[in-house]
Amino acid sequence: MSWFRRKPKRSMAAAVWARPEMNVTFRAEIMPGKTREERTFKIAKVFPNGRVTLYGFVGEHREGAFEPINFLREKARNSSNGNSSSNGENENIG
Repeated sequence: MSWFRRKPKRSMAAAVWARPEMNVTFRAEIMPGKTREERTFKIAKVFPNGRVTLYGFVGEHREGAFEPINFLREKARNSSNGNSSSNGENENIG
C-alpha cells in the first residue's frame, strides 16, 4: 500500500464547455448597453485550459465571461418564428 498515490489525471475533454464555431454571448455586466446580438461572437479556438479566442474580438476569454450556454435558444427562436405548430403536431402530415 502506497501512502503517496497519484490521483488519476482528469481528461480536459470531459470538462470542455465550448467548441469551435459555437456562438457565445458575453454577460451583460461585461458589455453594458449592448444588445444580445452585439454581445454574441463565434468561437475561433478552444485552448486546453478551457479559454477561448473569438472571431472579431481580441484576447482570450474564460467561461465565466459568458452567459450560461442555452442549447435550446435557437430551437425556441425557430419555433417562435412560426416554423413549428403551437400544438406540437406536424402540420405537413395528413
